[in-house]
This record gives sequence, structure tokens and C-alpha cells, in this order.
Amino acid sequence: MKTALITGTSKGIGLETALAFGRAGYKVFATMRNPAMADDFRQKINTESLDISISEMDVDSDASVKQCINGIIQKHGQIDVLVNNAGIERHGSIEELAMDDFKAIMETNYFGVLRCTKTLIPQMRKNRKGCIINVASVAGHISNSPLGAYAASKFALEAVSEALAQEVKPFNIRVAIVEPGIINTQMANDLSVDGNSIYPHSKRMAGLFSASLQTPTPPTLVADKILEIAESNTWKLRHPVGPDAEPFIQWRRSLTDEEWVDWNAANDDDWYEAVQNTFGLDAR
Repeated sequence: MKTALITGTSKGIGLETALAFGRAGYKVFATMRNPAMADDFRQKINTESLDISISEMDVDSDASVKQCINGIIQKHGQIDVLVNNAGIERHGSIEELAMDDFKAIMETNYFGVLRCTKTLIPQMRKNRKGCIINVASVAGHISNSPLGAYAASKFALEAVSEALAQEVKPFNIRVAIVEPGIINTQMANDLSVDGNSIYPHSKRMAGLFSASLQTPTPPTLVADKILEIAESNTWKLRHPVGPDAEPFIQWRRSLTDEEWVDWNAANDDDWYEAVQNTFGLDAR
């Protein structure tokens, strides 16, 4: 039986990914910071008789990651697939966002992935097989306010994943980056307006997300793509997911850096009109 370890499974993409792998016949190790909050998840596992074990693991902690992953390996043997999904979001202007928020984002979204990956690579390298799937974002290609800190973590994740893929391919370890667009998750719905900010960007982006979520893309779409990558033999590195993901990435590539800065620095009326004309979304 194939095995998969998935981080950040308490809700959203991580939860749906764990269920997708369980339904596909995998033995799943679903990790999260607070398993006490997973009653609904446990009920689904029991109702569907899925081989999913919930474990406590805080990807921000070296000790927690090593204890959890090494314990699983010692008890159950090898892990075939690692899905680094755990992530957090903080938003605000560069000037106004607290340094602690910048550090927290990088600790989870970047260093958390490194902790889990570095702990598992020796086993995968020894076995000369494995699959590591890192959940990044369209924000790993597109940086705009008020998501600068979040984008920085995803840009970093993209870069380290690309380097990792080069290092481990000779050992038959596949690396894939999944890049969701705007997905109907709690994280996306929580993008809020900072009424005290001197910058207009949080209001604009909250409006854009809200308009996009009027026709929501479910997290199951991302979960299905992650499972598809694991089940395939593809060596493709990047996988945009969602109806807006590839269009967003290609649209940004069509602009010069200076055009991109000007687009986001425009006054409110011009920005909202540009969003309407470009995406057909009323973000007001």
C-alpha cells in the first residue's frame, strides 16, 4: 500500500487532499498543529472507513517535525509521497505589517516546508523513489500589495523547489509545485479590509477576492490535482490549478515590471475600471 504524509490537514486544501488520497487507497498520515479540532475530519474518516491517521505536528518546530515524521517511519516504514501544504497568510502594506507577521509567514510557508522535506529526503534517497509536492500559489509568480509578505514566502518556495528538483532527480525523486489561484478556502475568505491603513490596496484586493469567490473554485479541485501528480509518472515541475491560475500568470508575464507597478499604483477609479475591463470582475 502506498503511503502519503500531508501537512496542514485541519481544513481547506489539506483536508480535501487527505481525503482524496485516502479514497484512492493510500495509507495517509494527516498532520496538523491541533488534532483536537479535527472531530469532523475524524467522522468522515470513520464514515468512509479510510486508512487515515491524524498526527500532531507543528511545521514551525524542528523537534515536532522530527518527532512526528521519524515516529511514522519507525512504525510504518517508508513514506512514498510528501505533500507540503501547511501555510498561513498575513496581509498588509510593507510599512504597516508587523515584523512578527513577516517572520511567521516565512516560518510556516518556507521553513516549514524545508523542515519536512529535509527530514524525509534521506529515506527517499536511500529507497531511490519518492514524490514531494509543494503547495505554492499563483502568488509565487505575482507580487502585489497587500500580499507582499505572503508572495515573498511563495516566491521563496518556488525557488527552493526548483533547486530541489535538480538535486533529487538522479535519485528518482519527483518534485512538483502546485500553484492554486483563488480557491474557496477560509484563507481566501478571510482576506479583509484594513480600515486604518493609509494604503488602498487591502480594500481593493478584498474586493477582488470577494468578486472572484462569487463563482467559487472548491479546494477539491486542488486536491484532485495533487493526487493526479502523485499517481502519474510526470516530471513536470509547475502545475497551476484553477480557472484563473494560468490566465493570471500569463497576464502578469505580458506586462513589463514598470507596467505592473503602475497598474497597482493607479488611483482607485482607474484600478477598479482596469479590473472590470481585464477580468470582468466588479471589485468595488
